[in-house]
Amino acid sequence: MGKTQLHTQPFAAEREWTVEGIPVLAASVSLPRPEPLSDKVSRRIHRYYQLQCRSYLRYCERWLLPQAEAEYRAALAASAPLPCFRAELAYRVTYNEGGLWSLYTQSREVTLPGQTLVTRRGDTWDLAAGYPVPLSSFFPPRSPWKRRLLALAAAEIQRQEAAGAARYHDGWRRELRRHFNPQNFYLTAEGLTFFFPMYAIAPAAEGVPTFTLPYGSGGLRDPSPEMPPA
Repeated sequence: MGKTQLHTQPFAAEREWTVEGIPVLAASVSLPRPEPLSDKVSRRIHRYYQLQCRSYLRYCERWLLPQAEAEYRAALAASAPLPCFRAELAYRVTYNEGGLWSLYTQSREVTLPGQTLVTRRGDTWDLAAGYPVPLSSFFPPRSPWKRRLLALAAAEIQRQEAAGAARYHDGWRRELRRHFNPQNFYLTAEGLTFFFPMYAIAPAAEGVPTFTLPYGSGGLRDPSPEMPPA
């Protein structure tokens, strides 16, 4: 019998980069580590997030560090306050039952004053197989799930704008289709949550726009206690 839940503890990593002895970039990572690592599924998931940790720190060094050094030297030349970029990668488990484990990881980059970039990534794991589950698996075969999800997002955007609760780009309908990514989802107790990149369909003030399709609507299967095979 496969796992029905996954128990995890966070593992952390920190790095600091300096130029001429002055810190210019600090990065911190907190990602899940299955406990105990007593089976191949737990070990595979652990390797996956270890790799994500290493990849993120490598991204910081190769992409953010040159920017941070350039800003440091510009500030030094102008006798301005010296900047220190910050990058954080963390996670949140959103669903953990019925053999499915779902979460999102989210990075936050604080670079120049007033400039923050938040990037989210969703993962949903089949604990029996030890592999991620595609979004299409939660809908009946040949179901027009993409059209339904885009329609739900459009209706919610219209509702939010009418209520004055949020503001989206003028061309949000076109951007919805252009930036929809079937990998950008995770499960919650309420339903399937899908999201769009920051800046893709709305200004920065809206962060990462998210929308939730409740279980049982739009053909979405309820994965508890066990999702039927697609």
